[in-house]
Amino acid sequence: MNEVQRAKVILKILNKIYPTTPIPLKHRNIFTLLISVLLSAQCTDVNVNNVTKKIYPKFNKPEHFVRLGRKKIEKLIKSIGIFRVKAKSVYYLSKKLVEKYDGKVPKTFEELEQLPGVGHKTASVVMSQGFGYPAFPIDTHIHRLAQRWGLTNGKSVVQTENDLKRLFPKKYWNKLHLQIIYYGREFCKARECYGISCKICTSCYPNRKKPIKTKKA
Repeated sequence: MNEVQRAKVILKILNKIYPTTPIPLKHRNIFTLLISVLLSAQCTDVNVNNVTKKIYPKFNKPEHFVRLGRKKIEKLIKSIGIFRVKAKSVYYLSKKLVEKYDGKVPKTFEELEQLPGVGHKTASVVMSQGFGYPAFPIDTHIHRLAQRWGLTNGKSVVQTENDLKRLFPKKYWNKLHLQIIYYGREFCKARECYGISCKICTSCYPNRKKPIKTKKA
């Protein structure tokens, strides 16, 4: 089975298990989606949602966070990993949105990636889940799974993104990104499947006997 055939098998399995893909990060608007994605770095979506459910009813616009200031933002998100760094990014990001974009989240990769604390992956999530633009956000989990499933060599997240975009039609990218995340969390976990027990791994590599080693992002 070559990589094109594997991609077709994977798409079929994922569409059957996850016909719908709700966005895991709770948000009220595109700005709060951006903030939640930024906060989710090195942190679980569940933890982020638990924190933001107390924040977003009161504070859900860039102006709100500018008025709060860094120290108060730190207090609000202190149970999230590297909260001081993230509070700084949230504050300066909000400030830039107010001063340069009239409080609106810009709709291009270039502009998003120039915001404080926003990298390509965060911009990709906002473009796909917020604006519906075809994108394929690659986090460490998707990077690992794409290697296990024989879709990329794991050289870098950039390589993984390019390989997945090449193998899957553009119309599936946004949904597929979420399907892979859901599947990885439920069936192809880092320390349980090892590339030899879940349905996708056994379908793509029926003769694989040894755990596969993946390269970190």
